Amino acid sequence: MGAIYDAMVEWFTEDKWNFGENPEGSYIEMQVEGSNCTNWRCFARADEEREIFVFYAVSPVRAPEDKRSAIMEFLTRANYGMQIGNFEIDLNDGEIRYKTSVDLEGTKQVKPLIRQCVAACLSIADRYFTGIGGVLYANLSPLDAVTQIEGG
Repeated sequence: MGAIYDAMVEWFTEDKWNFGENPEGSYIEMQVEGSNCTNWRCFARADEEREIFVFYAVSPVRAPEDKRSAIMEFLTRANYGMQIGNFEIDLNDGEIRYKTSVDLEGTKQVKPLIRQCVAACLSIADRYFTGIGGVLYANLSPLDAVTQIEGG
């Protein structure tokens, strides 16, 4: 494994998360319940070579092909000005996810940074999930969906 991976597993264990380890030891996976979305599939990955921790929250809904343009606009509008992390979409299958990461090079206090990275990811992903649903299922315009979330 590696120092970041070991610290990551230790933090999730200490914080009493229920997770599974990938047999190759490159990431761990878990299900997370939010207030707006009850089934986030999440991945935590340690990039030992570049000394980076990455956390993903994957939406349980995928954008169907006929809605991908609208979702791309929604995610682009949501990403604009986003200070921590970003939304991503796989244009091949419509998977939508939010990603946060932190550069841990030279850092001794890894676990507090992992905690902050995970908390930010889950908070932002869950906050914007209502907009994803609005665009996909309620024909809400991407601009209106972001405006409703950001109160602008």
